[in-house]
Amino acid sequence: MSMEGRTCVITGSARGIGRGIAEHLGSEGANVVVNYRSSEGAAHDAVEAIEDSGGNAITAQADVTNRDEVERMREVCHEAFGPADVLVNNAGLTADTQFVDMTREEWDRVIDVNLGGMFNCTQEFYDDIWNAEEGRLINISSVVGKQGNFGQANYAAAKSGMFGFTRTIALELAQGGSTANCVAPGYTKTDMIESVPEKVLERIVAGVPLERLAEIEDIACVVRFLASEESSYITGEVIDVNGGMDL
Repeated sequence: MSMEGRTCVITGSARGIGRGIAEHLGSEGANVVVNYRSSEGAAHDAVEAIEDSGGNAITAQADVTNRDEVERMREVCHEAFGPADVLVNNAGLTADTQFVDMTREEWDRVIDVNLGGMFNCTQEFYDDIWNAEEGRLINISSVVGKQGNFGQANYAAAKSGMFGFTRTIALELAQGGSTANCVAPGYTKTDMIESVPEKVLERIVAGVPLERLAEIEDIACVVRFLASEESSYITGEVIDVNGGMDL
């Protein structure tokens, strides 16, 4: 599943799952665009890690909710590597509170980043993906989009919305021979997990049949497969990577 020479744009890839995806694809030979909104130092660290593994990478600052900045990110990609072959919509945001206490601002912000950002980036890179020999659109959702989660009505709605978007765009991209798929990770070892109280974490792990949290590499490997030529007959799918939480 060589990624040699394929240009991949990963939004929100300065840290967490996005960074793991960026580093993994870069280590497999891809040209990687590491997108960040405000974590410039972390983004440059990711680029350095990719280059240390023998890959090629650049940073591209863009708030995915700002269409002008997303357009500039596309220009930066084209200037460095040419048109994108793969777009991974990973950038996301949470603003957790019980629905009865949720403000419209908290609702709108989460929807705007998770769904609006996906819209902006997909539309801006759509022609690249359509015209690529093996174009790939990959959206990073969450198990929360399938199961819901207490205090995350906004996030669950946004992540669930990715499923319908992916399946519709898959139908449209198929006319050009490109694919669109969605990855729905379960609870994953990232910086965010470190702030979860130990007792809560124990309950989470107890609800996972494989009895562990996902490693970032578990997610990145699935993305690599979907980004490769070997996945050419898979489109419109939601791939669960959650340790069996739906069983």
